[in-house]
Amino acid sequence: MKIFKFIFLLLIISSEVRGKTIFKDNFENPEKWHFITDQVMGGFSSGKVEFISINNNLHARMTGNVSTKNKGGFIQVRRKLEKLNLEGSKFIEIIAKGNNQNYFIHLRSSETFLPWQYYQISFKVLNNFKKFKLPINEFKRSSFLLSKNINIKNITSIGIVAFGRDHSADIYIKEINFIN
Repeated sequence: MKIFKFIFLLLIISSEVRGKTIFKDNFENPEKWHFITDQVMGGFSSGKVEFISINNNLHARMTGNVSTKNKGGFIQVRRKLEKLNLEGSKFIEIIAKGNNQNYFIHLRSSETFLPWQYYQISFKVLNNFKKFKLPINEFKRSSFLLSKNINIKNITSIGIVAFGRDHSADIYIKEINFIN
């Protein structure tokens, strides 16, 4: 009987450690992703996103040049998340690699009315794929006009962003998950 209790306890602990996937995107539907640059606001950044197959799995590859000229400074690939129930999500897990640079995840919500409003967190990619587990409660607001913490229920989009300084961007994203 003790062995059954022990096994049961191990199963509970292992499921808590792994976390439950609430939403997963591995780019099987690339048409849901859109590439955006600061050119929509008069900036000079340029780039592209490609969906390429690696080991029979689609990956998003975002490349380009980020320029802060004319108050610009970003390129991004973004997906709308409206009508998805992300409740219970505590982390965003992203599997990515790239050119040893810092990138950001930007979340927008029903509270982010202006184009320059978002919640963000950074992560640094290396030459090999790595899994990043980013706590949603550590995302920082872009403006004091926003609530200090994002409300999970109100998230409307997610973006992977090269941002804030002059540099070349080259990032591969294998998968993005919202997990608890």
